[in-house]
Amino acid sequence: MAKTVWNVDKSHSTVDFSVKHMMFATVKGGFHEYDATIVADPTDLTTADIEFTVDVASIDTRSSDRDAHLRSADFFDVDNHPKMTFKATSIEKTNDNEYNVTGDLTLRGTTKPETFSVVFEGTGQDPWGNEKAGFAVEGKLKRSDYGLTWNAPLEAGGVLVGDQIKIALQLQAAKG
Repeated sequence: MAKTVWNVDKSHSTVDFSVKHMMFATVKGGFHEYDATIVADPTDLTTADIEFTVDVASIDTRSSDRDAHLRSADFFDVDNHPKMTFKATSIEKTNDNEYNVTGDLTLRGTTKPETFSVVFEGTGQDPWGNEKAGFAVEGKLKRSDYGLTWNAPLEAGGVLVGDQIKIALQLQAAKG
């Protein structure tokens, strides 16, 4: 398959995260507004050009009060840093249809290299004849690396919000 443009189909994709809460529970959330530029041969991502942008104000943890706090200067500071971006800098094939995608992640004005595991899940045609490709993406990052350091100590020890964030994307893209 030749290298071509793929457009993320938001109605069949998700951008999710999870974080420990109170040291023993997990809170999950996601972002509804995002965009990607993918120029790739999905059967060989090693030569792909990948850029991803997330509108951090679109965060949704199913709690409007928590979401408002996450948008504030304590966390994402969306008034000053409305976007989170990722631009791939290297892609290594690790197994059949599996890759490590390393790139520059910018969040809250800080840019750091991060690596995400990507699985190419296949291609097919939808009922209208459009060619689609599926990708699963997973990774972890430390929120403190990006200046997201707000926390509250717990009386029994530990903190309210964990530092490690787990990232999980399910992406369906249409050949453009």
